[in-house]
Amino acid sequence: MKTWKLVSGILSIVMFVFVSFQSCAAGVSNSLEANGEVGGSAGVIVAILLLAGGIVSIASRRGSKGGNIALIVLFGLGALFGFTMAGSYKDLNIWAAWCLICVILAIISLVKGKKVQ
Repeated sequence: MKTWKLVSGILSIVMFVFVSFQSCAAGVSNSLEANGEVGGSAGVIVAILLLAGGIVSIASRRGSKGGNIALIVLFGLGALFGFTMAGSYKDLNIWAAWCLICVILAIISLVKGKKVQ
């Protein structure tokens, strides 16, 4: 699980750059069209949660229980915001799916973690 946390952390930080640029463009497009959608703003929130989750993932790769719980919360919020507020910004569903994959793997890491007696 150490390798997964390191790789997912690095990928999440790299995805932050793409998601933030795409979300800014989508937000400008939503504002210019005045269509009432919030996909751009939701994308910025997902991007920030991806960055925070990536940092926590790298920092907690040694196997702390609190780190896994923080990953579940951060990536879970990212998936929730991404899926519920995507609107016509369909790329946000892809980023939310990545967050959901990270949540599932963090749950597996939490369950398989060392049992303290």
